[in-house]
Amino acid sequence: MILGVVADDFTGATDIASMLVAAGLRTVLSIGIPATGEAPAADAVVVALKSRTAPADTAVQESVAAWRWLRAGGARQCYFKYCSTFDSTPAGNIGPVADALLTETGARLTVACPALPVNGRTVYQGYLFVGNRLLSESGMRDHPLTPMTDANIVRVLQAQTQGRVACVSHDVVSAGATAIAARLHALESEGVRFAVCDTISTAELAELAEASADLALVTGGSGLASGLGAAYARRGWLRPDPAAACLDAVDGPAAVLSGSCSLATNAQVRHWLEAGKPAFHIDPVALAAGEPVAAGALEWARGQAAVLIYATASPDAVRATQLALGHNRAGELIEACLADVARGLVADGVRRLVVAGGETSGAVVRALEISQLRIGPVITPGVPWTQVEGRPLHLALKSGNFGGTDFFSEALDE
Repeated sequence: MILGVVADDFTGATDIASMLVAAGLRTVLSIGIPATGEAPAADAVVVALKSRTAPADTAVQESVAAWRWLRAGGARQCYFKYCSTFDSTPAGNIGPVADALLTETGARLTVACPALPVNGRTVYQGYLFVGNRLLSESGMRDHPLTPMTDANIVRVLQAQTQGRVACVSHDVVSAGATAIAARLHALESEGVRFAVCDTISTAELAELAEASADLALVTGGSGLASGLGAAYARRGWLRPDPAAACLDAVDGPAAVLSGSCSLATNAQVRHWLEAGKPAFHIDPVALAAGEPVAAGALEWARGQAAVLIYATASPDAVRATQLALGHNRAGELIEACLADVARGLVADGVRRLVVAGGETSGAVVRALEISQLRIGPVITPGVPWTQVEGRPLHLALKSGNFGGTDFFSEALDE
């Protein structure tokens, strides 16, 4: 193993795994830390945690344990993967986890690179943009769990860590890997612990990957991983495998489960509904009243080739539900219901399952008792098809913010 990845949610884990496979790394995704056994034989192993919105001390404990398991399996570099929209709160969890991993790896400095230009996430002068809008003016401002009201990543990260945070400005990044490495070395000598890197193009990600491939720890979204394969190959650590993304063929019904309430997923649900395709809405108020919503959804879905079962709602509707049921209870009810639905669908013969939303994906994966995924071809940047190890079941775990309006149809037609 060359790279050990600690991912803070399930969709983020498949996102970075898809980048690594595309770069020619044989990649295995482990759902959580295995209770027994050694790390699988692969160039990169990704551990998918559900720590993004966990209490900070829990997130730190789980992330450190994941890295220790990866290190015991031979990983020479640690990659802490978080969302390209830097989903966190003033209390964490990105800063506390990164602090702990700096200590574990013995690193004095690491990079913070949330940029994913292919999906419109760029950083300039330390500010994170979503498309042509500041993060704080995007739909992430209304996220029910991690509302992002400040686009300045230097300032956001500094509020979460005791270590010094600085920016590697675009003029340095655009000058290439040698200039970036020199700047990182200078910042390290000044006592800086976190270097937020301006990035506005995929070519610049490749230069950042080259400059940071020898660091004990890197942190960021999935974009930085896209350049690591070439950087490792230049060091003689890797021979890229062109067949890294091959999966077995499967046949059978398909379903989409959507728990995300992001603007992107709302648009994807609307597109499906406007096309007149079969859909079943999960009502959290009915769940709270004890109605058999999951059983009703399963009965409705039987015999249909491709269905959407969704709890996705507008920001106003989400706020109203949280006010009625409580901030956490609404989400917990929906996750539990969609997990029950996933179990029933697979028992009924569904073999392709698209899941929208990080929290929902975590609940579904655990409900299906999945321990390991093989990473396959990319549907859209950041979202690959995966196959459950040893089973004829394909999963696509989609971050709420990813994909075009026709993503659900695009995935099932892939």
